Amino acid sequence: MKIGKIPENVLKRAVFRQLHTKRPEVLLGAGVGEDCAAVKLAADETLVLSTDPITGTVKDIGTLSIQITLNDLASAGAEPVGVLLTVLLPEYVEEAGLREMMGQVETACAAAGVQVMGGHTEVTAAVAQPVITVCGVGKVKDGRVVTTAGAKPGMDILVTKWIGIEGTSILAKEQEKKLRERFSAPFVETAKGLDAYLSVLPEAEVAVCCGVGAMHDVTEGGIFGALWEMAEASGVGLEIDLKKIPIRQETVEICEFFGINPYQLISSGSMLMAAEDGTRLLRELERAGISAAIVGKATEGNDRVLWNEDERRFLEPPKTDELYKV
Repeated sequence: MKIGKIPENVLKRAVFRQLHTKRPEVLLGAGVGEDCAAVKLAADETLVLSTDPITGTVKDIGTLSIQITLNDLASAGAEPVGVLLTVLLPEYVEEAGLREMMGQVETACAAAGVQVMGGHTEVTAAVAQPVITVCGVGKVKDGRVVTTAGAKPGMDILVTKWIGIEGTSILAKEQEKKLRERFSAPFVETAKGLDAYLSVLPEAEVAVCCGVGAMHDVTEGGIFGALWEMAEASGVGLEIDLKKIPIRQETVEICEFFGINPYQLISSGSMLMAAEDGTRLLRELERAGISAAIVGKATEGNDRVLWNEDERRFLEPPKTDELYKV
């Protein structure tokens, strides 16, 4: 396609015709020439907004772009309502490629009951690969916003599902040929399929009902980065047992293959939580079919300690995600 705004006829065919999910709160949605979206909220509801780009992969970029933003909203305890997209494409992408991306977007939105309310699509020489930036809009009852900064000394620290599953799935798809030289086809297919677990909306809903103190979705920088960010935001220390952090064997072996640290690998699909009664929250998550583990406690002071059996070490501020090394 040519550099510049997507032509109106392509916009209608490749974008608008892919979008079907509607929300009653959205008064003004996506349309030709519309620069804004309008959302009607009840008097006792708070608007929650989040924005995130997808830059680390191209495969399934439409699905990932929506899932990551919905996870951000879920970590605040919000119900996702809609998204606005900025889609930047290099010249080599054809209309069929744009249509495929938007189909992925709509499938992910429909699964969560979320409307694409608007956005911008453009072909530009400023990007070498497709980039989608999503602004998410959600709602939460007044006084029920959950923050990363809500952890208090004595609270249990929980991790849902498994760390590193997003990075594992991306690597299995982007480096499939190389991995098949080392691993069996079923192993690689299982790793690719871990993207089925990327949504944290179910565990967020359970946690909010249990009065969770803090939530933070584990994204770039992996679980080590997320632990640091929650502790820093909350002004607490941590005592974390490395052996209790849940991780899949596929993640362990693929990270060993590429020589990267799974604990610093992008981990959407895993939610970090702090709760007064971690055992109760764990029980409720398991009752909902969501695996989770209590991995430690928040403490007084600023020491963020990792225990690996008898070895004691300190967490460091987040580093560049291990995915970019590959």
